[in-house]
Amino acid sequence: MYKNILLAYDFDNSFNNVPEELQNLTAGVDDAEITVFHVIPESELETSVRYDNKHFEDLAHEKSELLEPFVNKLEDLGLNVNIRFSTGYIKNSILSEIKEHSYDIIVMSNTRTKSDIKNILGNVTHKIASNVNIPVLIVN
Repeated sequence: MYKNILLAYDFDNSFNNVPEELQNLTAGVDDAEITVFHVIPESELETSVRYDNKHFEDLAHEKSELLEPFVNKLEDLGLNVNIRFSTGYIKNSILSEIKEHSYDIIVMSNTRTKSDIKNILGNVTHKIASNVNIPVLIVN
């Protein structure tokens, strides 16, 4: 169905249901590619540089090691995976990534664990969903 998928990955969310959804989204497309995109917040990077002398490349390497079990799950399902990191403000970085590449769909996980009718979507999820012209799949 979809050839070029952006998965906005957040280490604070649960992505347990995402591999099967990605498999469904790529059904029948042999050369589909999933880009796992994580934004290292600017504040986290500044703190890391100041106190631990770890720069962007160091943090990206650490995060890619943390992502390894999830990426292995995707690859075990036969999915092609590309990992990308960025730094800055999360919402703006994701929107920039979407503008720079031609993704067919965005997959996100929602942080809301309790049903709050007033705020069903998290702040980032809401901003992305309301500012893009491609489908957004939000997985709980």
